[in-house]
Amino acid sequence: MISRLSRACGKIPASVRGAIWMILAAGLFASLTALVRHVSASVPPVEIVFFRSAFSLLFMLPWALSTGVANLRTRRLGLHGLRALTALGSFICWYLAFAVMPIAEATALTFTAPLFATIGAVFFLGEVVEPRRVSAIIIGFVGAMVILRPGIEVITLPALLVLAGAAFYAISVLAIKSLSRTESAGTIVIYLGILMTPMSLIPALFFWTLPSLETLAWLAGIGLVATFSQLTLSRALRVADATAVLPFEYSKLIFAAILGYAVFGEQPDLWTWTGATIIFLATLYTARREALSGTRQS
Repeated sequence: MISRLSRACGKIPASVRGAIWMILAAGLFASLTALVRHVSASVPPVEIVFFRSAFSLLFMLPWALSTGVANLRTRRLGLHGLRALTALGSFICWYLAFAVMPIAEATALTFTAPLFATIGAVFFLGEVVEPRRVSAIIIGFVGAMVILRPGIEVITLPALLVLAGAAFYAISVLAIKSLSRTESAGTIVIYLGILMTPMSLIPALFFWTLPSLETLAWLAGIGLVATFSQLTLSRALRVADATAVLPFEYSKLIFAAILGYAVFGEQPDLWTWTGATIIFLATLYTARREALSGTRQS
């Protein structure tokens, strides 16, 4: 289906195609959050993480079989393991929070992930600390505090879990950035499923609840939506510059707000929208400045 959509969009300018793919990815990510919230009433969030990984791997197997074992050859199994472990940490934190937290508010806090990635790039990849990066991190932190409102509201454990998940996710992104220098996108995706499925089974066994057939169908849907969200995100970043498509990722908040209101009767407050806007501007500024810096150096 992804290939057919790509061919249908072939005559559209790359920047527009990238925006379309990113908006589609944002809608899928928001839908995934709503699905997790729905299924968590029947299955513990930790178990949902396992089924998400297992079904996603199952859906990716036809691709792996069609391309052969060449895509499974790697000399960087340790880094694949780190990526899988940090991705597992992010999913567990996020799914625990999504089960009880308003969808729009949780989604807004996940936008801190690029800011954590900027910090991580300085410490783990040796990238230069520049004033614009420090400014963006500070502004993004302010945006998160606007949503959390410490001193006015009690900072809840689910909110802290979202932030912890964003930090784990940032490390996972940095691992992908390093892996992409030597590994194909398909290899990175398939190893995530291969490694994270048994990893996620271990904590899931401590909270295991036998799902009904209906719940199993919902869990398969989570795996399917997760797979397509990753594929559409990869397509967006492949056909256009990251700075061109990055702003459209924040449409995820709009989708989340609509789903939260329509399905769960939730209505995000002004603080959530304000904080999300501040985080968005900080991230967009950083990405734009990085692009301009790269252009000058090339």
